[in-house]
Amino acid sequence: MAIEFNHETNDVLNPTGSIKLNGVVVGTDNTPIWYGSRGVFAGGGSGGSTTAMDYITIANTGNATDFGNLTASRYGTAGLSNGSRGVYGGGGAYPNYFNTIDYITIASTGNATDFGDLSGTRQHLGGCSNSVRGVFGGGSLLDGTQYNIMEYITIASTGNVTDFGDLTVARGHITSTNNTTRGVFAGGRPSGSATNVIDYITISTTGNAIDFGNLSGNRDFMASCSSAAGRGVFAGGSSSNIIEYITIATTGNATDFGNLTTGYLGLAGLSDGSRGVFAGHHSTGVIEYVTISTTGNATDFGDLVENRRELGAASGS
Repeated sequence: MAIEFNHETNDVLNPTGSIKLNGVVVGTDNTPIWYGSRGVFAGGGSGGSTTAMDYITIANTGNATDFGNLTASRYGTAGLSNGSRGVYGGGGAYPNYFNTIDYITIASTGNATDFGDLSGTRQHLGGCSNSVRGVFGGGSLLDGTQYNIMEYITIASTGNVTDFGDLTVARGHITSTNNTTRGVFAGGRPSGSATNVIDYITISTTGNAIDFGNLSGNRDFMASCSSAAGRGVFAGGSSSNIIEYITIATTGNATDFGNLTTGYLGLAGLSDGSRGVFAGHHSTGVIEYVTISTTGNATDFGDLVENRRELGAASGS
């Protein structure tokens, strides 16, 4: 049986049949293991912006707890993780926009640390990742500028982004989710109105996005998450209560999943591989959850520490 080690201390952490490789827990077939039940929501705003980060234990319900602070106050940041490190890129606090990328260690609490920079300032971008690489895609500015840029980082290290390719449609207010191989970008606003476009990429390579299918309607400001089995879930957006799902490994249009408790926009989503959690509806502190492997309506989870929307989200899964 393989053993998980802490490579910094050489301590055996957990004899679970897994090992830690370059800071990432992997199974004996070298595929990432979905683990960890902490989710961290970062930034956001409600009549302003905040540096606040809150965390929850995804497997339990209840109110969020203070985690620490981002390096700068902003909303519309994108979150992603490799299971142990959470990374938040971009964001804005009008009239300022940021190219800042921050990181945290999800298992601990404390303030974020500078990671590096995006190639330019933008907000309302999407983020997806595998156990090694994180990809930021899209984004916008308040003047109506929309971006098709995709850029990547190596999560376990620090530094500036590298060009990945382009989305099929330039747009901000986009959401993104992933399985261990493929990243998916959905919805968003390419101009004055939202779109139903879903694109996908292979995270370990570089290149332009490919058409995946469509949402049931045009929506922006959605939240997304995924399961260990590879189901992606999109929730809310454009003040709707719609929840839809896709099978990330295939292509095709989204299928009805259920509904949020009311119509929302500006959510953030994360999961522990089993339960999906959505937070920051409009400018409230409401948190709701679903069981990703089933379909059905969302259930109340608790509340954020601060009422806000347009957060970034990352989890230990």
